Amino acid sequence: MKQLMIGNEAVARGLYEGGLSLVSSYPGTPSTEITEFLSAYGDIHSEWAPNEKVAAEVAFCASLGGVRAACAMKHVGLNVAADPLFTLSYTGVNGGLVICVADDPAMHSSQNEQDSRHYAIAAKVPMLEPADSAEALAFSREAFALSEQFDTPVLLRMCTRVSHSQSVVEIGERVATEPKLYEKNGAKFIMMPGNAKKRHPVVEARTAALAAYGEDCPFNRVEMGGTDIGIITSGTCYQYVKEVFGDSVSVLKIGMPNPLPEKLFTDFAAKVDKLYVIEELDPIIETHCKNLGLSVVGKELFSPIGEYSQATIRAAFGLPTEAVPTADSDIPARPPMMCAGCPHRGLFYTLSKNKITVLGDIGCYTLGAVPPLSALDSTLCMGASVSGLHGFNLAGDAERSKRSVAVIGDSTFMHSGMTGLVNIAYNASNSTVIILDNSITGMTGHQHNPTTGYNIKGDPAAKVDLEALCHALGINRVRVVDPYDLAACDAAVKEELAAEEPSVIISRRPCVLLKTVKTNPPLSVNEDKCKKCKKCATLGCPAISIKDGKAHIDSTLCVGCDVCMQLCKFNAIEKGGDRA
Repeated sequence: MKQLMIGNEAVARGLYEGGLSLVSSYPGTPSTEITEFLSAYGDIHSEWAPNEKVAAEVAFCASLGGVRAACAMKHVGLNVAADPLFTLSYTGVNGGLVICVADDPAMHSSQNEQDSRHYAIAAKVPMLEPADSAEALAFSREAFALSEQFDTPVLLRMCTRVSHSQSVVEIGERVATEPKLYEKNGAKFIMMPGNAKKRHPVVEARTAALAAYGEDCPFNRVEMGGTDIGIITSGTCYQYVKEVFGDSVSVLKIGMPNPLPEKLFTDFAAKVDKLYVIEELDPIIETHCKNLGLSVVGKELFSPIGEYSQATIRAAFGLPTEAVPTADSDIPARPPMMCAGCPHRGLFYTLSKNKITVLGDIGCYTLGAVPPLSALDSTLCMGASVSGLHGFNLAGDAERSKRSVAVIGDSTFMHSGMTGLVNIAYNASNSTVIILDNSITGMTGHQHNPTTGYNIKGDPAAKVDLEALCHALGINRVRVVDPYDLAACDAAVKEELAAEEPSVIISRRPCVLLKTVKTNPPLSVNEDKCKKCKKCATLGCPAISIKDGKAHIDSTLCVGCDVCMQLCKFNAIEKGGDRA
């Protein structure tokens, strides 16, 4: 049966057809939907893990136990899972193990655009890279067999365009796989130095065997066309090349970017007059070609920054670009902003008003950085706000700790904020951490986490008590505030910053977009009372605009959170607006 699928759904289907028994992941755009689609299959175990390191370790030990397992993450999540990954290369597997990683060229939803192929090279594990949904299904399905054949974890590299674009796939049957027998084998799976030293030569031999396999494997292929130009490419760039050139050029499509073969490249180069390499981000394939002594044109024409497109390739080759209809240029750009009624807005307003230095973290609350709130001073990586606050305060005088806080979401705190809080308690810096508890993993699309009380399927699960957890981690001062209550937020921030010991404020209110959240009737502005002070506009709420100098509230957006009412000294904002 044929059907349209986005790349991430196709990966999920391929893993399922390949005999997957367990998937453990942490959500991260653009990889999230892989695990969400897998959770719909009732005959496998699927779960959200607290972070990517945990997910990779769960998947590995399921493999150790004899079943085929997988985990999925975005590119920066692979940083978190790198610790087990590098040693997994040494241990190898029992049941097949696939680690899906989705890169984000152009940083649509990420803090960097690192190239995950470097991890495959450094860890010395094979990587597969599909170019569309059909390949995403086929490559992920075959990755298990590759994993077991070569006794290795396999990285499956996606990118935003392939993850979220649709193409036709052919649905197949699920492979019936019997669990492999688990047998105790300390020499293979206990990576103490004496054993690890013996495993390194195994890894090197496997890499050589995989490179030889790549000479004639189903993942790499040559498409001969015109021989004036030969193009070596991979992933989504293959689609752009074919759309621009069709069969007028010859193409070497690389579906297994690590390890790269040699003869396949040299043979292809000998058949064309001029050789180009087109690959997004870093010159991995180009460097390989140059190491083989091949004359290639690559990054001289193509930037290592951002995404490519058909227009990028046309421009690089001096071909006319096709005009693409665009929206009216007079339409103003819509800046990113927190939603109307977002529970984080009141807390960020309080911090901004009091001119507090705020070390931020990864989540939708990072939008507190944009005007008019401009409440954040830094954002680095998951959990960095908490551990970073400790270092920031130690670098200053005693007054700095009374003017600085960390903010971190509930899911991010469970991911990697806890250890930073332990460090604050253990090494006794006078630091205040604010946990923005919106009762969900917001930025990636409302996935449950250990603080919500539900698992990936929406079934009841153990719920972490954040207050008790913070106490257990060594924090004596823990208090909860409602971010819709500006006076309470102001008092909490001032009192905890004045305290002479570490403290935690939990700003708790569910995300306004949750289906279970009931909103209030919209507010309205009494124009006769409005004095044009624009104080309400300092909240940055998208429901509030200024028309003819006076405040206006869009009833289709307003959720009646009342935060703006608390700011208006003239009582011009009133309850009782009509929902349009």
